[in-house]
Amino acid sequence: MIGGEAIREERSGEAFAGTEQLTVQGLHLHLGEAAPDFSLDYLDLVDMVVRTIHLADLAGMVRLLNIVNGLERPLCQLVTHRWEAHCAALPPDACIYTVSMDPPQMQARWQENAGVLHQALSAHRSEQFGQDYGVWLKEWCLLQSAVLVLDRNAHIVYAEYIADQLREPDYAAAIQAVQQAIVE
Repeated sequence: MIGGEAIREERSGEAFAGTEQLTVQGLHLHLGEAAPDFSLDYLDLVDMVVRTIHLADLAGMVRLLNIVNGLERPLCQLVTHRWEAHCAALPPDACIYTVSMDPPQMQARWQENAGVLHQALSAHRSEQFGQDYGVWLKEWCLLQSAVLVLDRNAHIVYAEYIADQLREPDYAAAIQAVQQAIVE
């Protein structure tokens, strides 16, 4: 800490979209590290109230975090649809979450219109999730595309930080990490 503010790691040009170079802020998470806690919002469809969920609330599950720039972007929609297709093949102790900066109400509307059932989580209140997970795009004020798999103890067992924001993740490698985490 310097003057009460945490030092932010910046990696200029680590992410890009076409010819636009982007600065990523926050520390990359590495295999074996404990995932930082988070406070993310979602719209509870039972009573239409925005609720907050923490990493600890998901204890005991293997979690795949599909981190996207925003659900209004066609590539992020495509990626989220592809992860949805994988949900049916997952065992009951594994789950997929899509995380974006979109407000929870927008996420819920998009999910309903798109037929996507897996949970969307919103980091809209602050850039804290982006900083803690090393995915904050400074110029866009959005999250860098990434896929993280957390084991039952919330340790990182797979991390793909996607440099090209116009590219899809390696679905097969992430699903393999989920399957391996389930049997361990």
